Amino acid sequence: MINTEHFAQCIRTLECSMDFLRGSDPGSVEYEVYRNAVVKGFELSLETGGKLLRKTIRSYFGAPRAVDHLPFKDVFRHAAKHGLLGVEETERWFAYRANRNDTAHDYGAGFAEETLILLPDFLADAKRLREVLSDVQD
Repeated sequence: MINTEHFAQCIRTLECSMDFLRGSDPGSVEYEVYRNAVVKGFELSLETGGKLLRKTIRSYFGAPRAVDHLPFKDVFRHAAKHGLLGVEETERWFAYRANRNDTAHDYGAGFAEETLILLPDFLADAKRLREVLSDVQD
């Protein structure tokens, strides 16, 4: 059975960070602190969701350890193939991952603002993924 509580906490923390960000003045130190927290919360939520999905799709493989070697995109492709995610959702997860990969190379304000644009859809997709993961284990 897969425990999704940490994923749920990541999502709640990200939502709370977004609320603090919205309540701060752009250009202030507080805004930058909350924006950094949002970006890191996004990264943690994305990675946690991907790891849980990886664990979930093991049951669809004859050799479950083969899943350990799949790239992130292939994990999501297999989830879509087995009806856990829709095609549009999967494409959005690819976009989230591409954005996250850019984090490793660009920590500028422009990148962070691009991440903020993705967050409403990301939060909805992360919540849906948690529901899917919870339903699979029942």
